[in-house]
Amino acid sequence: MRLTLTPPWLIADLGHPRRVLSFAPHNPGFRLARHILLREVRNADLPEGLDPHRWLAGQLQGIGQAQSVCMMTSRPLRHYRVSRVGPVCCLATVGLGNAERVGHRRAVPAAAPQPQPQPGYGTINLAILVAEGLTDTAMIEALTIAAQARTLAVLEAGIMLPSGLATGTGTDCIALACDAGATGFAGLHTPLGEALGRAVHDAVLAGARDWVAAHGRIPPPTPGGA
Repeated sequence: MRLTLTPPWLIADLGHPRRVLSFAPHNPGFRLARHILLREVRNADLPEGLDPHRWLAGQLQGIGQAQSVCMMTSRPLRHYRVSRVGPVCCLATVGLGNAERVGHRRAVPAAAPQPQPQPGYGTINLAILVAEGLTDTAMIEALTIAAQARTLAVLEAGIMLPSGLATGTGTDCIALACDAGATGFAGLHTPLGEALGRAVHDAVLAGARDWVAAHGRIPPPTPGGA
């Protein structure tokens, strides 16, 4: 994975077109793409009433990346973190102002419907490249391992909410890329699952500690902030 940071864009070059599985706001689901992008946004970029998905599509069209997978973050992109373990490379941007605890939901402003990306909302974005060929099933399993590792890192960061420790944010996003192949399992008992979990955990924890150093362990009373 080769990274190019040219704010407001962070571009992850996957080397050649690969299968990408994500729930990103642009080109979600199973896609074929060479690049995964992150777009840094400010409140002024997404005024009330604007369709953020259509806006993002236009931004990508303008830089010739309409076919790529793209996520958004209000966390300044210079804070990105990368961890490489074995065949796995994980890029993470970590903002926790939008922290939530699974099974609970904090009140959000009336002007901030979910699940649309919101200006000024901290989120955790993961772009993961696996240098092994995976089946569809293994890709789905790998996505769950990445989510577990992200959650563990957030718990270890100790973000306190009225309901208890945060487990993530309300707008987390994961994009996982690999070639098509015969590897059918990526669970915790496999070498791939171990490498994937460690890479994601280490990148997210480094980003979370950076955020805590600047903002503390208690986020705003309602979701918001980088």
